[in-house]
Amino acid sequence: MIQPKVWANALRTIPRISKEEWNSYDIISRWLIATRSAVFILTALSALVGGLLAYRDGNINWFYFLVATLGLILAHASNNLINDLIDFNKGIDKDNYYRAQYGPQPLEHGLVSKRTFYMYIAVSLVLAMMAGIYLVLNTGPLTPILVVVGLFFLFFYTWPLKYIGMGEPTVLLVWGPLMIGGTYYVVSGSVWSWEAVLAGLVYAIGPTSVLFGKHTDKLKEDRVKGVYTLPVILGERISRYVNISIWGFQYVLLGYLIITGRMTIAMLIVFLAIPKYIWAVKIFSRPRPEKEPEDLGPGIWPLYLSAHAFAYNKRFGGLFLLGLILDIVLVKLNISLF
Repeated sequence: MIQPKVWANALRTIPRISKEEWNSYDIISRWLIATRSAVFILTALSALVGGLLAYRDGNINWFYFLVATLGLILAHASNNLINDLIDFNKGIDKDNYYRAQYGPQPLEHGLVSKRTFYMYIAVSLVLAMMAGIYLVLNTGPLTPILVVVGLFFLFFYTWPLKYIGMGEPTVLLVWGPLMIGGTYYVVSGSVWSWEAVLAGLVYAIGPTSVLFGKHTDKLKEDRVKGVYTLPVILGERISRYVNISIWGFQYVLLGYLIITGRMTIAMLIVFLAIPKYIWAVKIFSRPRPEKEPEDLGPGIWPLYLSAHAFAYNKRFGGLFLLGLILDIVLVKLNISLF
C-alpha cells in the first residue's frame, strides 16, 4: 500500500526510524529514506535555475528540462546510495559514527541486505543513465561530455575525492557549472552560456557551504577515521571562516552580474538576505559546541554548523529564485529600471 504521508515526510526531513517502522513502509518510502531525499531540493533548484535562465534568454524545451531534472535527481540519489555503500564497506559508519546519528544508514543499521541495497543503486543509476542517454541522443555535442563528467563525480566523489579534500570543490563544480550550466545547455538548443555558469556559481556556493558545515561538524570523527575532507585539512577555525568568506563572495559575484548588465536590478532583492547572513556569521564566528546547545531545535544535533548553514541558504536561495523570476519578468516585458 502506498504511503504518501511517509513520502512527504521523507522529502522534508531525514527521519530517524526503527527497523519496525522501516519494515512497515512501502518500497518507495524506503527508497526515499535510503537516498536522503530531503536534500534533493538542492538539485531540483539547480536544474530550475538553469531552466529559468534559458527561458529568460528565449529558448527552452520544457520536455528536455523535465528529463534533465529527473536525471539529475536520480543521479544525486545514486551518489547518496553509493556514498553510504562505500563508507559501510570501509567501516566508516561503525561505532555510532556521525553519519549514523542524524539519520538512518540502511546498511549500518541493518534495515536492508546488501543485495537489496545494490538493487536500489542499480535502479536509481539505470534510470539516471536513461535520462542522460536520451539527452545525449537528442541534444548537442557537448552533452556526452557533461554526462561523462557527471558520472565521474558520481562514482568517485565518496572515494577518493572526499577522502583527499576534493569533496567540497566537487560540489561547487557539480551544483554550479555542471548542473546549472549543463541544464541551460541541453534545454536551450545546445547553447553554452558563461553567464549561466556565473549565475550558477552564485547558487552553488549555498550547497557547498552546507556540505562544508557538515564536514566541519564531524571534523574530529573524520580525522580519526582517516577521511581527510577539506575541513579536516584546514582545521575547525579556518573552515568556519572559509564558510563566512564564500557566503560573502556570493554577494560580490551577484553584484558583478548586476553591474555588468548580465542580470537586471531585480536581483538586488537577494541582498535582503544580508541580515540572515549576519546571523550566520555570528554562529560561524564561534567554535562549534562540544555538546548539544539547549536552544537548538529537537532532532537536529549532531548537525550544528550545517543546520545553520542550511537555514541561511534557505533564505538566500529563496530570494535568489524570487529575484530570478522578477528578472525574467523585466526581460520579457523589456522593462528597464535604470
